[in-house]
Amino acid sequence: MTVCSSRFDNGVAILTIDNPPVNAGSHAVRSALLTELRRLRATPELRGVVITGVGANFYSGSDLKEFDGPLAEPQLPAVIAEIESLPVPVVAAIRGLALGGGFELALGCDIRIGTHTAVVGLPEVNLGIIPGAGGTVRLPRLVGAAQALDLIGTATRIPAEQAADLGTIDELVDEDVMGRALEAARTCTKRILRHEAVPPVDPAEFGEVADRIKQKGRNRPHILEAIAAVRRAVTNSADDALVAEREVFTRLRESDEAASLRYLFFAERAAAKSLGSATPPRPVDAVTVVGAGTMGASIAAASVLAGYRTTITDTDEAALSRARGVVETALTKAGRPELAEHMVTDRALPTAVHAADLVIDAVFEDLDIKRALFRDLDRHTSAGAILASNTSYLDLDDIGSVVADSSRVIGLHFFNPAHLNKLIEVVETAKTSPEAMATAAQVVRTLGKVGIRARVGEGFVANRIYAAYRAQCEFLIEDGCTPEQIDRALVEFGFAMGPFAVADMSGLDIAWARRKRLAATRNPRQRYVHIPDLLCEAGRLGRKTGAGWYAYEGDGHTAVPDPAVTALIEAERARKKIVPRSFDEETIVRRVIAAMVLEAMDVLEDGVATSASDIDLAMVKGFAFPRWHGGPLKFASHQTSTWLSTGIQEVHQSCPVTFSAEGPITPSGAITTTVREVLAGI
Repeated sequence: MTVCSSRFDNGVAILTIDNPPVNAGSHAVRSALLTELRRLRATPELRGVVITGVGANFYSGSDLKEFDGPLAEPQLPAVIAEIESLPVPVVAAIRGLALGGGFELALGCDIRIGTHTAVVGLPEVNLGIIPGAGGTVRLPRLVGAAQALDLIGTATRIPAEQAADLGTIDELVDEDVMGRALEAARTCTKRILRHEAVPPVDPAEFGEVADRIKQKGRNRPHILEAIAAVRRAVTNSADDALVAEREVFTRLRESDEAASLRYLFFAERAAAKSLGSATPPRPVDAVTVVGAGTMGASIAAASVLAGYRTTITDTDEAALSRARGVVETALTKAGRPELAEHMVTDRALPTAVHAADLVIDAVFEDLDIKRALFRDLDRHTSAGAILASNTSYLDLDDIGSVVADSSRVIGLHFFNPAHLNKLIEVVETAKTSPEAMATAAQVVRTLGKVGIRARVGEGFVANRIYAAYRAQCEFLIEDGCTPEQIDRALVEFGFAMGPFAVADMSGLDIAWARRKRLAATRNPRQRYVHIPDLLCEAGRLGRKTGAGWYAYEGDGHTAVPDPAVTALIEAERARKKIVPRSFDEETIVRRVIAAMVLEAMDVLEDGVATSASDIDLAMVKGFAFPRWHGGPLKFASHQTSTWLSTGIQEVHQSCPVTFSAEGPITPSGAITTTVREVLAGI
């Protein structure tokens, strides 16, 4: 197949990129473009060139599959240099996406003409790199250094109208982009952005933008390099800045951080494919959320924001009023307050659900309550309605067993806050039909979420891994750490908050209720940390009570170590005859990651998760595991065998019942083939 074809129209050459499905910029595309451009140079009658793309997109961006190894020649800068050196005008005719390398290619052209479907931008920082084909050099010359830094540092996708306002697209047309591009190629003059000066820079404005994107980007290396690259565009010659940009791009592209971010990019697409089905989904227009608590209100907000007609039902009128306020606030913050007209509240379950295409249970996490609800839903919903539960831990097979046609029962496990958190676990019961799965997958896409496929099991995927993470942190407390020491180590590792600060924010009573529910079935040989229970019994439920693992002073959000907690911890150690030890941050991180790896292996073996990449994606999207590490399994894959085997043995020794190491390590302490294969596969 020819990925770049050419034809002539009255002296203007039209180069058409044709690399389905999205016109990504592969080595084949770069080679074909460069060959055609060089051939055109020798064409005496040439008056101009138009570059365009077949189908919906101009040039959607670089083919990321090529980024894991050395990039084959020619690389994109050589193609752009050839465009600039042609003696005739070159016009980019843009439909759809022109992102990353695609936008850099367009910036190398003399004029950019787009349709109203055009979207341009430089999203490279999302992948741990910076633009590498002139984006940090040419864009500042077009829009100014501060504006360029803002667009690059926030990875902004710029829709057509905004792009025209900024000047990144010179002209918008309604439909006939090719006709206008041909006219421009015959009449415009060369405009090589590389030869232009950067507009005068306001140091204060540039500094404000730099500070903002550093904070948002957590001072990651690629963010700092993006700032430095745009600054070089101002202070250095264009040629020097281009050389430096490419060197930084190459170095960052080869880093573990960039590899981890590319891994997540492909993991997200693999998860969507895993949810795919040959069975058509049922149409969903009306959604009813049962339960107007914190989670129900947030799920309703997500539903309304996605355009669904949404009903919230609860017997408590005050709860419904609070939920409406939560939804309206979320809509206002999203800039869509007018969508509030798509939401109604109803205290009567029968009328609230009778016309629903999808019902989402968000009632109290109690098996008997949920079973009773689903019996009622079975009576009052249409036969084709999908019945979904947002349960975090309960047995969905048991819940679904009370429904006559349990094939329409499924889990849609949202993460708090549901209208902002990107993760949904789509939980398939033993009887869930392909149609219900296909419908759930379509709903996930409509909501703009990342869905992973899961099967029934205590905690499903993300909560189960997080429970292991939290358990190991609690073991470390008994073994000698302080809450603030563990939180500090994990924040330094990259978490926005440590586990004990998170527990205080969420409320310690939530996990306490689950522990009490599981108490009767707990293995008596399993290590159990009583400290969280003692905090709850003392009324220390977290921020909402002014005290939890920390004390809270002033505004109620400032955590300070509390001597009372220290005394309680020391008393528990003494009661259990535990001699406290000292731990450095590296050991804390190693034990926590190894605990997550061990649990992940069990989740895979049990068939609750379908892939290692789904587990990493769940932890990054659902629990804010630092994305630049790629998830716990991806991070572990970058460590030495000694590091990982040491961590697994430490975790196993912390509680052989909670963390069995029979599968992951041999009796001699070596990593087993199964673990090596899982980690090597990611």
